[in-house]
Amino acid sequence: MTSLLPLPLLLLLLLLTSAVGQDNTTTPCPLDTAILRNLVSSSPRLTIDRSQACHHLRQGIRLLHSDYLRRTGNFLPPLSSAGSCWLSFQRLVDDYLPNFDVRSSCGFSASWISQGCVNITTVRDFETLVSNSSLADLDSACNQPLDNRSPCASCTTALSRLQALYFPRSQLHSIGNISDCQVYPWIYTAAAVVNPVGKGAVKCLFSLDFTSNNSNSRKRKIAILVASAASLALISILIVLIVGIRFRQRIKGKSKLGSGFGTISSRNTTLVKFKFDEIRKATKNFSRDNIIGLGGFGNVYRGQLIGGGGGGGEVAVKRFKNCSASGDESFAHEVEVISSVHHVNLVSLIGYSIATTPTEGHQRLIVCELVKNGSLHDHLFGSSRECLSWEVRYKVAIGTAQGLVYLHRGCQRRIIHRDIKAANILLTEEFEPQICDFGLAKWLPEKWTHHTVSKFEGTFGYLAPEFLMHGIVDEKTDVFAFGVLLLELVTGRRALDYKEQSLVLWAKPLLKKNDIRELVDPALGNDYDAKQANLMLLAAALCIQQSAIRRPQMPQVEQVLRGKVSCLKCPKRCRVPFFTKAFREELLKAEELEFQRGN
Repeated sequence: MTSLLPLPLLLLLLLLTSAVGQDNTTTPCPLDTAILRNLVSSSPRLTIDRSQACHHLRQGIRLLHSDYLRRTGNFLPPLSSAGSCWLSFQRLVDDYLPNFDVRSSCGFSASWISQGCVNITTVRDFETLVSNSSLADLDSACNQPLDNRSPCASCTTALSRLQALYFPRSQLHSIGNISDCQVYPWIYTAAAVVNPVGKGAVKCLFSLDFTSNNSNSRKRKIAILVASAASLALISILIVLIVGIRFRQRIKGKSKLGSGFGTISSRNTTLVKFKFDEIRKATKNFSRDNIIGLGGFGNVYRGQLIGGGGGGGEVAVKRFKNCSASGDESFAHEVEVISSVHHVNLVSLIGYSIATTPTEGHQRLIVCELVKNGSLHDHLFGSSRECLSWEVRYKVAIGTAQGLVYLHRGCQRRIIHRDIKAANILLTEEFEPQICDFGLAKWLPEKWTHHTVSKFEGTFGYLAPEFLMHGIVDEKTDVFAFGVLLLELVTGRRALDYKEQSLVLWAKPLLKKNDIRELVDPALGNDYDAKQANLMLLAAALCIQQSAIRRPQMPQVEQVLRGKVSCLKCPKRCRVPFFTKAFREELLKAEELEFQRGN
């Protein structure tokens, strides 16, 4: 639901957001929020929804950190001021966006506003870490007006190089849900090289453009430009047709590739475009010994980047199979989706590579942070697995729920993952879950309730009944799959096993009887928390209901898992799922067909 607010109030609203429950403190907040008020004081009104709040808040606070760095030489205000900052911010949020829980929606921790990056606290610390030549390159590229696209592109390219060399994701730990070490070069540059409050710097370095909604005269100019561009495009098409179909197809392929990745580059200033040879060397020429994952769309390799764009860190490289230039548009979609999300429970994208070689043909690769502990599937079902402790299983359930809440509620555009399963949940060395593989993801526009797709994609055992029968994709599709994942965590059984058939259908009568002992993985024995098991099974029962309308949304699911919602408050949603005979037969047919295809 959207609301129309004056932009000065709106920007304060987007900036001044906080987590629930703050420490009492009398230290005043040193961040100058008047900067943003002045930036938008003469701007027109615009429409905004809650899904944009997290993005604007994150970027707005980074802008204020940059101004604070310029004034004091320190990157972050004292920790003692965090409480007063968040407290004043939350009060304003409550006035304009009631019931907006920033902690669950955005993943901010209470102390994030004053948490630092490794040992860098001052300008001097930063300049000691970064070489003089890199600082000189940065000054040369960014010490100019950044209002236009070309200077901005030069500056952000230099920043991306510096970030990859000195702040690689693989060597940093996330702060809250945001790896702000990654943007320290941007904060430093805005403070030390350019004017941090200038509109060019605000738009280029922090992606905050407050002039998108202009007057009617500007709209008329845009309409004229669009009409002129359309006429030129028509003439260009005629010329291309005259030149020939083959040439036109080549140009079309290049055009799609360029436009797709041009969009990504303009939206994500930290994304690195790697050379194919860099990736080849990093993976030892895509050695089979470096394969850490196999899939229908391609293999995943462990890599070691040496200098250059990767900063010497370990990475995971997804290499797509059977590529052609015509598929670059869908590839650009996956890169754009992953690069747009920043959360501790989502895999972090470092960069990508595209190339055509004489011997290997067209190549497409995605470079992500290496998550060293493998997938949840490996730990639950791998041949040499050790039994996952109950503590880890519950931690994975909570973390995965947080990641899905962010995708559905915290992103600037809602994202439906569409392929939540154990193989797509990676585990860090601390067993923190990270959702990966956004190849099937869909953007869901604000006013859309769902997508309808004709192409059958996904993983049997996790597919919601409305998708199986009608091709409907929405947030509840992910909710159903998450319910199956919860059952896997509790029971230690696969989502689909031909001998035992569907895990959902196997668990249904046991859920109805609330037979916890029969449901819990026998490998755990009695070493599990009965209360947490009840919460996980309750959440699973809610998520796998046949009717999508009866399934809760992910924020509610997370609250159930944490024990913050009781059945007395939601009697309709807390019924144990009921499966009709027709649905059971449809699901069994689908499972049998998939098994036959696999053999």
